[in-house]
Amino acid sequence: MIYVGIDLHRKWSQLAALDAAGEPQLSRRIPSRPEDFFRVFGELGPEPMEVAFEATFGCSWLIDLLADAGIPAHMAHPLATKAIAAGRVKNDTVDARTLAYLLRANLLPEAWIAPVEAREARRLVRMRASLVRLNSRLKCQVHALLADYGVNPELTDVFGLQCRRIMAELRLPEVSQHRLEVNLRLIDGLAQEVKAADQMLKQRFGRDARALRLLPIPGVGLFTSATVVAEVWDVSRFPSPRRLGSWAGLTPREHSSGEHTRRGHISKQGSRWLRWVLVEAATHALPDPQLREVYLRVRRGSKDRDQIARVAVAHRLLTLCYYALRDEAGCRAYPVSA
Repeated sequence: MIYVGIDLHRKWSQLAALDAAGEPQLSRRIPSRPEDFFRVFGELGPEPMEVAFEATFGCSWLIDLLADAGIPAHMAHPLATKAIAAGRVKNDTVDARTLAYLLRANLLPEAWIAPVEAREARRLVRMRASLVRLNSRLKCQVHALLADYGVNPELTDVFGLQCRRIMAELRLPEVSQHRLEVNLRLIDGLAQEVKAADQMLKQRFGRDARALRLLPIPGVGLFTSATVVAEVWDVSRFPSPRRLGSWAGLTPREHSSGEHTRRGHISKQGSRWLRWVLVEAATHALPDPQLREVYLRVRRGSKDRDQIARVAVAHRLLTLCYYALRDEAGCRAYPVSA
C-alpha cells in the first residue's frame, strides 16, 4: 500500500508518499493540474494507493479526479490536523509528509466528502444568498446617496415605482447622478438573477421530500429548507441533534479543568451559510409560542442578550430540522400535514 499526502494549493502542490513500512517513496512539488497528478500516481507503481489532503478552497476538482481514477480519498479536517501535528517547523513539505504519516497510522481526522450532487446543491443556495447580499449592499449605497442630498421619500418601498419616478426626476451633480443610475441598473439586474435562482431552487427542491418535511417548522421557507438540506445532506452521519449543532458551530466553546467548567461563545465552525440562514429563520420564528418561550428564557429581560437568545432559537430550529430530516413523518412538534 502506498500512502500519499497532498498539500494542495491553487497553482502548486506538494506531494509526499510512504510505503507500508513508512519509508519515504517520493517528495515532489508539482503544478496543480490533473495531468501532473496522474503522472506522479503512475510513477508510484501498480500498488494500491490511498490519498490524504486537507479540506481547502477549490479542492473539489481533486476529489473528482481521485474518484475517476478509483483512488480512495481521505479529506482531513484542517483544525483537527493542526491540533494533532502542530510543530515548530511548518512548510508545504512537512504538511504533505504529516498527512501521509497520519493516513498510514490511521490517525487522520477525516472530514466528510460531499457527493457531487450535494456540492451542486450547495453552490445553488450559496449563489442565491450571495446575490441577495450584493443587492442589499447596493440598496444601502442608494439610501446613503439620497440621505447626502436630503432626499427622504416617505414611502414604504424606496425602490418601488413611485419612488423610482422621484429618483428619475432628481438632478444631482454629475458623479452622484451617475452613481445613482449605475446602482439602480445593478439592482434591477440582480433582482432578475435572484428570480432565476429562485426558479432553480423550486425545480431542485420543490419536490425534495427532505425539504418538504422542514417547511412546517416556524420561520422555515423554501430557501431556508433548501439551504439546510444542501449543507447537511445526509443527516444519518450525525448520531444526535447535539452532534449536528456542534458541527454547525451553534454550540458554545468549553474549557474544563477539574471541577471548573467555563463556556464561551459559539464555536462558529462548520458551515457559515447554515448558521446564517438559521439565525435569519429564528427572527421570523419568534411569533411561535414554543420558540418565543426559548427566546425569552435566554434573553431574561436584557436587550444585551438579544443576539444570544436568537442564536439559541436558531439552535432549537436546527434540532427540529434534525428530527424532520431523520423521520419521514417530520418532527413531532411540527409534523407534515397529511
